[in-house]
Amino acid sequence: MSDSARSGEPWADFGRGLRSWRRRSGLTQSQLGVIVGYHHSQISRLEAGLREPSPGLVHQLDTALGTAGELTALAAAPRGPVREVRRIPAEPGLFSVPPGETAEDARADWDGMPWPAALPAEGLVCPLHGSAGCATPDPEAAPALLAGLTAPSPRFDELTAAEPEVLHALAAFLACVIRGSLHLTALDGTATTERLLRGVVRWADAVHAAGRPPYGQLRIAAQYAQVAGRLRMRRGQSSVGMAWFGHGLRWADAVHDVPARATLLSDICALVRLDDDAGSTLGYAEAIGAVDTRRRWITTLSHLYQARGHALRHDASECRRHISAARRVFARLGRDDGLEAPWLTGAEGEMRVESAIGGALRDLAAATGDRTTARRAIEAVARSRAQLSPLMRDTHLLLTLRLADGWACAGAPEAAVALAAPVLREAAATDELLVRAELDGLHARLARDWAGVPEVADYRSRLLDLGVRSAVRGLPEFASRAWGVRTR
Repeated sequence: MSDSARSGEPWADFGRGLRSWRRRSGLTQSQLGVIVGYHHSQISRLEAGLREPSPGLVHQLDTALGTAGELTALAAAPRGPVREVRRIPAEPGLFSVPPGETAEDARADWDGMPWPAALPAEGLVCPLHGSAGCATPDPEAAPALLAGLTAPSPRFDELTAAEPEVLHALAAFLACVIRGSLHLTALDGTATTERLLRGVVRWADAVHAAGRPPYGQLRIAAQYAQVAGRLRMRRGQSSVGMAWFGHGLRWADAVHDVPARATLLSDICALVRLDDDAGSTLGYAEAIGAVDTRRRWITTLSHLYQARGHALRHDASECRRHISAARRVFARLGRDDGLEAPWLTGAEGEMRVESAIGGALRDLAAATGDRTTARRAIEAVARSRAQLSPLMRDTHLLLTLRLADGWACAGAPEAAVALAAPVLREAAATDELLVRAELDGLHARLARDWAGVPEVADYRSRLLDLGVRSAVRGLPEFASRAWGVRTR
């Protein structure tokens, strides 16, 4: 009788093989879990034969441990009366994308954007190997690797033959887009990002049709969809952005990509919050936390968004409770959290956390009229702004306007105007949804509460000269609502 039969666990042979290869590679369960994107407890259950591995995970483990396909063979071996190995479900629409065509970017050569020598980069891990540390192709070779994705008649067999190199090039290129378009706002990579994303999804469909789970393709597709959605938000196109986030969430779920699911839900939550919909904001914020209760960075995000949702509900005690919880969990982030969410660690992490806390306290102060809360909001936003790189212009505008609004809520409209006036023209010219939401809220508050203050009256004149429009709620010229005047 085999050991597997004696153990009573149909996956015991696979588990023993996995344990043997992991130890041979000198990895702990936690280290292997980080590489393949699973918690160490799941690796432990696999090694104990208590869990059926998905084909995508088996492929990852084979690749990460260099088994030459031995784990795949063990997973495919006959066993007792158990259900079949789970495949990526070919549900209707899984390989669809939002309709529409994209034009060429105004600048597509990305000169000046540093090409990452290895992954992870800009918070992106390798779609095949997680945070293991993968070398990227030479930047001069990358265009040829990626050209097959956007060809009129793609040769998917050739792409699959060079799968690791193509996926590494895709991740490296997306890191350039994130740095150039989202962080520095120096370039607009929307068209190139969406064009490559459509090609990746077609490739995933072809791989699936050939009988192999397109794990790496769907994982990189989820990452591209998140960036595409954020780029559309920068253009003020919330509906298209939400469509990309929704598709990305479906792809992340298909391959059980926990980090992608959590961050996509946080982007959706941010969009919902712009509609002042407290119930939906809280629903999505709680969904973030439910993705994985053991990952502290996910718990931190959940608490931050729940704080903002309760602020919209004017619930001061719950808002403050979640702020305290977010700070407490954030202070305990560890190495594994840093590997999965490097953007939530160090100075950048502090900037993000304090910005969200400042936003929640500002919203609460605006709802309750509590000037003590407003001053605490000012302190949090000021701490966030102090950690900010001057090159991150959109974030600089957002935090400057949020700080100004905090002063307006605190009863100091002169300070609010002094902060906002130098960036008014630049803020009025942007379509970025989050910046325009801050601009909209600040102007409405000044008009409602402080219209008689001379500095505010002068600010009003500047505003009317610029003809500021509200990009958040689709209203006509903002001045006609905020200041009660008719404009051309």
